[in-house]
Amino acid sequence: MIATLTGVIAEKTIDTVVLDVHGVGYGLLVTNEDYGRLPQGEQTKVYVYEHIREAAYDLYGFISLDTKRLFMQLLDVNGVGPKMALNVLSIGTANDVRSYIATGDVKSIQKANGVGKRVAERIVVELKDKVGLEGVDLASTGLLQSTQAVYKDEAAEALVALGYSPADAAAALAGVPADLPTEARIRLALTTKK
Repeated sequence: MIATLTGVIAEKTIDTVVLDVHGVGYGLLVTNEDYGRLPQGEQTKVYVYEHIREAAYDLYGFISLDTKRLFMQLLDVNGVGPKMALNVLSIGTANDVRSYIATGDVKSIQKANGVGKRVAERIVVELKDKVGLEGVDLASTGLLQSTQAVYKDEAAEALVALGYSPADAAAALAGVPADLPTEARIRLALTTKK
C-alpha cells in the first residue's frame, strides 16, 4: 500500500498532477485547492489514497493528512466514491467542507460536481457528528473571546465529548459568559440545557 510519495511535480494536466519519484511518474488526482498549491518543479510530499478496481488503478493525492482524513470520512458515506469525495473537497478548503457538513449546509455541498440533494443530505446526516468541533465557526457562535484569535473552545470540546453535536455545544454555550473558567462554563451549559 502506498501511504505517501515524495518527489518533484513534473507536470500538471487538466485533472491530474504527475509526481516524479526517482524517474517514475505517478499520476495523482487532487483537489482544486491542492492543484493550485502544488508547485511545478519543486520537491513535494503527498499523502496518497489508492483506489484499485478491475479496470483501473487510481491514486488520489493530498498535500495535508487532514484533507486525506476528511476524504476517507466521505468515502464511508453510502453512495460516495473516490471521485465524488474529491469533487466535494474541491468546493473549498477542508475546513470549509467541514463547516458545511457541521452546519447542515446542503446547498453548498450540492455545488460539488455530481452531488445531488439526496447525497448531500446523506453526507450531512452521516458525518455531522464525526467532523468534529473544527467544523463549527466558533467566532460566529460567540464562543471566542475577543482578545484571542482562533482557538478550540475547551468547554465546547468537553460538551462534544459528553455526546453533544458541535452545533448543540455551541448553542448551549451561547448564553454562558466566555470569561468564566472552563469548568464553570460547562456546568452552566449543562444546567441551562433543556
